[in-house]
Amino acid sequence: MVEELDEGKLEHLLGHWIEHNENHSKSFNDWIVKLEAAGFEEVAGHIRTAATKMDECTEHLKQAKEVVRK
Repeated sequence: MVEELDEGKLEHLLGHWIEHNENHSKSFNDWIVKLEAAGFEEVAGHIRTAATKMDECTEHLKQAKEVVRK
């Protein structure tokens, strides 16, 4: 069965993904502070990289949402 896809559904889905990613990024950044305080600087560095990449992904999703809105 192929799911029907229209602009409204796509915009909703992209909004959901954006919110999901933003929540993960915030969580990552919260944990970076805790990890650094506990002496896990190298782990924190990797999590920081993951957060940066998550933010980059979110920007692409936002750009895709703008295309749908045109």
